[in-house]
Amino acid sequence: MEKLHFYSKILVLVLSLSAAVEVAESAIGVNWGTISLHRLSPKNVVDLLKDNKIEKVKLFDADPDSLKALMGSGIQVMVGIPNEMLALLSSSASACDLWVAQNVSKYVVKGGVDIKYVAVGNEPFLTSYSGQFQSYVVPTMVNLQQSLAKANLGGTVKLVVPCNADAYVSNLPSQGAFRAELTQIMTQIVSFLNSNGSPFIVNIYPFLSMYGNSDFPQDYAFFEGTTHPVVDGPNTYYSAFDGNFDTLVSALSKLGYPQMPIVIGEVGWPTDGASGANLTAARVFNQGLVKNVLSNKGTPLRPGVPPMDVYLFSLLDEGAKSTLPGNFERHWGIFSFDGQAKYRLNLGNGYLKNAKEVKYLPSRWCVANPNRDLSTVASHFKLACNYADCTTLSYGGSCNNIGEKGNISYAFNSYYQVQKQNPRSCEFDGIGMITMLDPSIGDCRFLVGVTDEKSLGFRSDSGWCVILLVACWVLRVIFM
Repeated sequence: MEKLHFYSKILVLVLSLSAAVEVAESAIGVNWGTISLHRLSPKNVVDLLKDNKIEKVKLFDADPDSLKALMGSGIQVMVGIPNEMLALLSSSASACDLWVAQNVSKYVVKGGVDIKYVAVGNEPFLTSYSGQFQSYVVPTMVNLQQSLAKANLGGTVKLVVPCNADAYVSNLPSQGAFRAELTQIMTQIVSFLNSNGSPFIVNIYPFLSMYGNSDFPQDYAFFEGTTHPVVDGPNTYYSAFDGNFDTLVSALSKLGYPQMPIVIGEVGWPTDGASGANLTAARVFNQGLVKNVLSNKGTPLRPGVPPMDVYLFSLLDEGAKSTLPGNFERHWGIFSFDGQAKYRLNLGNGYLKNAKEVKYLPSRWCVANPNRDLSTVASHFKLACNYADCTTLSYGGSCNNIGEKGNISYAFNSYYQVQKQNPRSCEFDGIGMITMLDPSIGDCRFLVGVTDEKSLGFRSDSGWCVILLVACWVLRVIFM
């Protein structure tokens, strides 16, 4: 408790209390995640953003390849600090100085990257984390603010904390309040954000509300009206998004900040991997969301005041993401992994345009040999799906009904493409064979990989580089 009061006092010292909250027109941005088995080159991604006139992008780390590609693009960027780094940064001002130097100052130069925000963690208060990152957030913000000030960036680069919607609770929007154990921390954070001219960032997922509750009315998840509106006193809510947004407004009001600007850090709808996750639903949800935001109609508690910005989740599919929440986790993209638009979507600047000059591997696939005995295929199938993405084969997936041999071929080909079409990766003890004929069936697409050398099945994370550098620095100090 005393530590929290101590940090509250420091916040007052390190912030410019005269900073005004910026007012800007709502814009549609995107989240650019890189946990991919087939990573499209960063240059291709930036060209894709520019061709689609997407002017704001949110990163989950400070990946140097992505930041280098964004240099000179004019695209506004939010860089992220992984939750796993918060413990170090909360306890070491030197580590924060180093992180800012390597991941912010280095790029905020003439003709460089327009870094607007630094996200301190990602959903660090998520209930499933059981509070493991909770105590690190405020101290990290204090240290980072001091580091930004030293780099003469304290007034231009804003610190934010992307929160999951489970940070607040209520039965009705007007009753919204932050979880009891978060009230004191949230009071400090919101005070920090307000003093520094930063918005409150929240991630809202109506799909997850529907996916996790069989009684959730499906039409309430969208923006086309509902037969199950939520009546809250004089206000009536026709979409889960508006209801969730106003629940946050109420929670902020209870802390004394009814006008706090709000940014939607993540929102979207998956296209595969679960029942209800499909192209039609994703198009209807995302197009309804865009129309809702750009109409500037706001919500019952904030009429005429939409979110400052909305970052769609996500730009591209990420085939190496954890499927612990569900198989749909790998299919949130409005574009497939190779930058091809999945459906017609107008972000306010015309319909989506496909990525150009994508470098694919040759047009060949690995499938099950129809002339071979498949009795021993189980272990090979398991191996293939452990290394590649087979989530479209699951219940509700786009490849769920292609039959046993189709399933085997899909798994074999997924593995074959991850292995850059190495002929040996299609052997499977003679069960696999390479074909030049596209085996795709209906809506089930058998992919061909891209040739980017960064496709390694995991994303580069500059955070761990900083940890190693700081460790080396500490050792040098000790042994000097």
